[in-house]
Amino acid sequence: MTDAVIDWLLASDPSIRWQVMRDLTDAPESQWRAERERVETEGWGARLLSHQDEDGQWAGGAFAPAGFDWREWKEVGQPWTATCYALTQLRQFGLDPASARARRTVELIGANSRWDEGNQPYWEGEVEECINGRTVADGAYFGVDVSPIVARLLGERLEDGGWNCERAKGSLRSSFHTTINVLEGLLEYERATGGTPALREARRSGEEYLLARKLFRSLRTGAPADETFLRFIHPNRWRYDILRALDYFRASALLTGAAPDPRLAEAIDYLVSRRLENGAWPLDWTLPGRVWFALDEGEGEPSRWITLRALRVLKWWSAAGGEASRQA
Repeated sequence: MTDAVIDWLLASDPSIRWQVMRDLTDAPESQWRAERERVETEGWGARLLSHQDEDGQWAGGAFAPAGFDWREWKEVGQPWTATCYALTQLRQFGLDPASARARRTVELIGANSRWDEGNQPYWEGEVEECINGRTVADGAYFGVDVSPIVARLLGERLEDGGWNCERAKGSLRSSFHTTINVLEGLLEYERATGGTPALREARRSGEEYLLARKLFRSLRTGAPADETFLRFIHPNRWRYDILRALDYFRASALLTGAAPDPRLAEAIDYLVSRRLENGAWPLDWTLPGRVWFALDEGEGEPSRWITLRALRVLKWWSAAGGEASRQA
């Protein structure tokens, strides 16, 4: 970690600066919290809030924008402007959940937003596990009682330990994508509520699903299960990559005090190998589809978001005594 990289990260948006201060420079809590408060009124956080509808939603819908023509999904890509993705971004930006704006947003969405699939009230959850994982994470972060959704997710776990949005269609194998979405939600819920033995056991089984595969390998062949797992993306939306998984394991360990699992080492080695000469990490790709605004300089360019996440993972790994992989 170099001073030049830290300075580059700090010369950015409040949503990045406060996390750099907390996670990388060990600034006093009073300082990073003061910086975090600026998310609501400056930069990307304020810009995203400016697009909010009067009824509390974004783009007039829960999952898809109002009046969305589904041919756009096929021809252009999935849109990312509706309520569920806006809420997740505000959580990742660090909007203070105790702020009046956040509390009012939660209240309005609960009163006015309904899911496209099934017409359920927003905070009762959707039908797919990956969407419900993110809804639990957002709800727990913003102080909503999402315990009924958590109970559903615990009951939808597959025999191999993880989750899959295709379960209702007959899938018996877990998905990296769905599993990380659910794990993040359960972790946020445990952080907010203390969790339960059943929740902690479910998290352990989902973690074991990923760890047994070294975060990216096929259990059957040993080859990468999907080459995109090794390409860094931000925002991830519903997509999985090894940096997202490593950041999850870091956050989980900070909550529980667990030591790093040695099976993370190969993914850590790969993360280190992708560092650029200037000390940053690149944005490898982005998902197509409409957005409110871009959060990075573009594909192939150094990314502050990827770099922030990579540096805090490596700082945690080193401080916790994680060992490098001995594999060639």
